[in-house]
Amino acid sequence: MAKASNPTGNLDELPEGLEYIKLGGHFFDMIGIKTSDDVYFLADCVFGENIVKKYHISFIYNVDEFLKTLDYVENLEGKLFIPSHAEACEDLERAIELIRDAGVKVGVSIKPATPVNDISHLLEDVDMVLIMTVQPGFGGQKYISECTEKIQELKEIIDKEELDVDIQVDGGINEETLVTVMEAGANLDVAGSYVFNGNLADNVRKIEVQMEKIKSKLD
Repeated sequence: MAKASNPTGNLDELPEGLEYIKLGGHFFDMIGIKTSDDVYFLADCVFGENIVKKYHISFIYNVDEFLKTLDYVENLEGKLFIPSHAEACEDLERAIELIRDAGVKVGVSIKPATPVNDISHLLEDVDMVLIMTVQPGFGGQKYISECTEKIQELKEIIDKEELDVDIQVDGGINEETLVTVMEAGANLDVAGSYVFNGNLADNVRKIEVQMEKIKSKLD
């Protein structure tokens, strides 16, 4: 994730239990977020040295600093998982196997048009399924309502097979759609514009309260 030069939310005033870590070397002021239970959310531009050398990535302004960032990430002691995009992997089963062999939790992501059935046979091998509820690429999009049925379908399969798999949704999350996705079965919710438009700390606290209220009703 990129730390904006003039962010609408002040990252120095993150809610208690959250801290940001610098990911040096990038043209942007890249950061990651660490939670109080040692979960790290890292920028999606943190790729390997081989990619930097092969493609001569132009938006990395300080290769030495970037490689130090890679070393730092590689040696983190925390809870990490790597999601694989189902549509982009020629051999998704092999990708999942490689991630698992690295001792990292595994996720698989599907776009709005991809049916749950395409990845249902892999549910025993993953820790999380991410359902994109907008088209990947940019923020501020509206939630695609047809995705609600996909969340429900996935939740039914997980419950029926008694699997320990999280359901994450990403895209168009706001005060209204948060209720929709949680009632459908999602337990991990990604919010961008809903959080960063305004005071970051206040918005995070607001969402936490809202989620607790929804959970209590569902229980």
